[in-house]
Amino acid sequence: MDVLESKRPSQPLEAVVIRFVGDSGDGMQLTGTQFSDTSAMFGNDIATFPNFPAEIRAPQGSLYGVSGYQVHIGSVQISTPGDDVDLLVAMNPAGLKTNLHAVKPGHTIIVDTDAFTQKNLDKAQYESNPLEDGSLANYRVIEVEMTSLTKEALKDVDGLDNKSITRTKNMFALGMVYWMYNRSMEHTIEFFNTKFKGRPEIVEANTKVLKTGYYFAETLELIPNAYTVSPAKMEPGTYRIIMGNKATAWGFLAAAEKSGMELFLGSYPITPASDILHELVKHGHFGVKSLQAEDEIAGISSAIGAAFAGDLAITTTSGPGLALKGEALGLAMMIELPLVVVNVQRGGPSTGLPTKTEQSDLLQAMYGRNGESPVIVIAASTPANCFRYAYLAAKLTLEHMTPVVLLSDGYIANGSAPWKICTVDEMPEINNHRFKSNGEEWHAYDRDPDSLARRWPIPGTPGMEHRVGGLEKHQVTGNVSYVPENHEYMTKIRAEKIKRVQNYIPELEPEFAQNGDLLVVGWGGTYGSLHSAVNHLAEEGIDTIGYAHFNYLNPLPKNTEELLKRYKKIVVCELNNGQFAKILRMHFDGYDIVQFNKIQGLPFGNTELMEKFKQLLK
Repeated sequence: MDVLESKRPSQPLEAVVIRFVGDSGDGMQLTGTQFSDTSAMFGNDIATFPNFPAEIRAPQGSLYGVSGYQVHIGSVQISTPGDDVDLLVAMNPAGLKTNLHAVKPGHTIIVDTDAFTQKNLDKAQYESNPLEDGSLANYRVIEVEMTSLTKEALKDVDGLDNKSITRTKNMFALGMVYWMYNRSMEHTIEFFNTKFKGRPEIVEANTKVLKTGYYFAETLELIPNAYTVSPAKMEPGTYRIIMGNKATAWGFLAAAEKSGMELFLGSYPITPASDILHELVKHGHFGVKSLQAEDEIAGISSAIGAAFAGDLAITTTSGPGLALKGEALGLAMMIELPLVVVNVQRGGPSTGLPTKTEQSDLLQAMYGRNGESPVIVIAASTPANCFRYAYLAAKLTLEHMTPVVLLSDGYIANGSAPWKICTVDEMPEINNHRFKSNGEEWHAYDRDPDSLARRWPIPGTPGMEHRVGGLEKHQVTGNVSYVPENHEYMTKIRAEKIKRVQNYIPELEPEFAQNGDLLVVGWGGTYGSLHSAVNHLAEEGIDTIGYAHFNYLNPLPKNTEELLKRYKKIVVCELNNGQFAKILRMHFDGYDIVQFNKIQGLPFGNTELMEKFKQLLK
């Protein structure tokens, strides 16, 4: 029987936040993904936050080796993965210790008591067993011998060793949570059948343990009834749940289709951007050419070559890779070729926090090259709109003949959310400057009078031979030129070309109060947290606070200063030490701009934002 047809009594909830935590090998990412996908298919709005260590397999039971997956589901609009946790599933003591602070008092914790051995307690730096010393008295704790019950359920299944049996215990936990929140097991069972098609014993084991956990929860007196989170009311259409990196890849696929061009990706694997490469490699049937280069410099250089040859060219990286790509990015700007550089930001500097999120590469994207070398810089702000901004990055680079840096970050790249599927026909037109000789005289640096984009002659076209390279070019012919006045002219016209992009991007439209005491400013992946916090204050009756989110960072929208004038005070919220605030102060004098910064490898929380905004309003 489908569990959603069950007639048991249930308690309705608008939204719930669930966090699965355990060792890197406990399958918490898979567990969270399955719960998210099942809830999305049911019709809930969703936001997720995977959080895992940098090591492939951190020391078992250690505090820094905890892997977690948080999901926020609701029958209402969900903007963030949530702050306070309603249900924590902890597979070991380390997971409990590092995540207990997030659980609301009086709410539920499920633990695998088999993992609470003295050895594991010592690794988690517990002086006493928290299940016995009364330290969890403020929570509803459900103690389950999860590992033992998993082994008992699979004692008659052939073909599995003890390690394989133990690895399925995450499905026991998932089954329990499915029962608690009135979810169907069918989607996950279908996943087993597809994923392990050639391993029937694995399919049988995981299915059996999932059902065992489900029916075990049904017998527990500690869970007298389940909870129901109804489907959300969303704009009509066909939806799928999508991760930010996959959405980015698909945005480029759509842009290639719309522009009638072949897509080329030259890239070097780097966390957390590698999944874009992994996704595009799958789509050779769409004409995608993917090159996994030997290093970051080769990745961008191959993409520049592809752009010279007439392809829609992209390269993907994170902060350390963008540093290595800096010289070649300046070359693409100098040649005035279309190129998209995707930077999925992570904690830095250097190797830093490779699996954690940060927004600290903005100034590098803006200025991290020698000489005067401006490029277009834009940023995605949700996992779903990574699709839109990848598409727009391709559109801007092709229409303005200059590189575009598209900023994402680990939070939205690895997070997932419902995405309304659109067709290529619904996307805006893409025009490019590819030029075929029509017999008239032409020059390599003839420019469009409005956008200042130069023509894009394709190599091998008779009569259209021309020079490219890093040496300065004559303003018309494209021949190498050392004339001082020509260099100054070319420097200024390349900058003016970027400035004129303002005429092709939308103006800012603030949300909530259109003028007032405080304007909250954000950019990139902080959108969900900031929007949610300001919305909560508006619901409390605070109507003098507005919110403006920037997706276009260089150039800034044309009406930026006009917007800033409407508010007495401006607070710029960033996951860095104030980089966008510096840019606003540099462009606009005389405004009361304050900063609210967080540099912990974690996104903003609603509570901390609301407290800060109320403080500023006072």
